[in-house]
Amino acid sequence: MQLLEERIRRDGIVREGNVLKVDSFLNHQIDVTLLNEMGRELLRLFGDDGVTKILTIEASGIGIACIAAQYFNVPVVFAKKAASKNISGDVYTSRVHSFTKDKYYDVMVSKDFLHAGDRVLIIDDFLAKGAALIGLCDIINQAGATVVGAGIAIEKAFQDGGKKVRDMGIRIESLARVASMSPGSGVVFAE
Repeated sequence: MQLLEERIRRDGIVREGNVLKVDSFLNHQIDVTLLNEMGRELLRLFGDDGVTKILTIEASGIGIACIAAQYFNVPVVFAKKAASKNISGDVYTSRVHSFTKDKYYDVMVSKDFLHAGDRVLIIDDFLAKGAALIGLCDIINQAGATVVGAGIAIEKAFQDGGKKVRDMGIRIESLARVASMSPGSGVVFAE
């Protein structure tokens, strides 16, 4: 998606350790106009797939998922990274590793919100090592639901997550695919 790539070139900051900071427009401060265009593009890509729910993981995927959900006219469910008094009863749980935080989380979704028969589109801000996507697929499978695919804002195509998840038979549509990046040369996008 050219609009997203241009924004990454203009405002993205590459840090050591394969970190791409896009917090000025995507995952701290949010450019809602850009997210609106991303939601429209995700509908173009997955609009014929019978999506009944959108699933993401807290926190950075929620904004993108909510905007996209307006186009699909379906609810958003997000996996929580910590137990709270707000989640009661039975939950689906999967253990995931955060590339950015270098930490493990037991993410959970209440069984009240994901059911057999749901056709679920996963949406997230980044795909690097694939742990979050694999964990969300696990939760969808526990529910007996169907993974329609994954809509990713930015895929770090030079890391192995995309290949791992695609090898599982999951359709991934990334709006921007980063082929390489470094603090000196910036971001190079994949074709």
